[in-house]
Amino acid sequence: MTAQTEIARIAGAVPDPELRVVTIGELGIVRGAELADGRVTVTITPTYSGCPAMDAIRDDIRAALAGAGFADVEVKTVLSPAWSTDMITESGWAALERTGIAAPGASGTPACPRCAHAHGGQPTPVLQISRYASTPCQSLWSCRSCLEPFNAIKKL
Repeated sequence: MTAQTEIARIAGAVPDPELRVVTIGELGIVRGAELADGRVTVTITPTYSGCPAMDAIRDDIRAALAGAGFADVEVKTVLSPAWSTDMITESGWAALERTGIAAPGASGTPACPRCAHAHGGQPTPVLQISRYASTPCQSLWSCRSCLEPFNAIKKL
């Protein structure tokens, strides 16, 4: 394994500070990792332009790499191309869904993560309660079938 691959693996394994069930690698936040002349550069993109967790993510990446022996670490933020839900890995979606956070459907409307399987995987009627949920990159929904509220990742 090359040093660059190891750096990307370490950075990608950092848990998201707001959605602790997934890593920033699974969310697709890590865009690249380089090692040149002893200096590590990790490039990241926020899931949401106003993401309040970016400082924590930068600090956690630096700490993880320092723990692996990389002392000189720069974390760059790039906004283009913008992050989208298409960047979330299959394991990332699975982790989110296990905790009741839904994926946006093709139309942007999620299926209830609690009862969609009981309906043969068919979408259940849902109602958006709020454009924002526990984090700015999520919205709050309610299922009209099981009546449970749930968060969904916004389709970006």
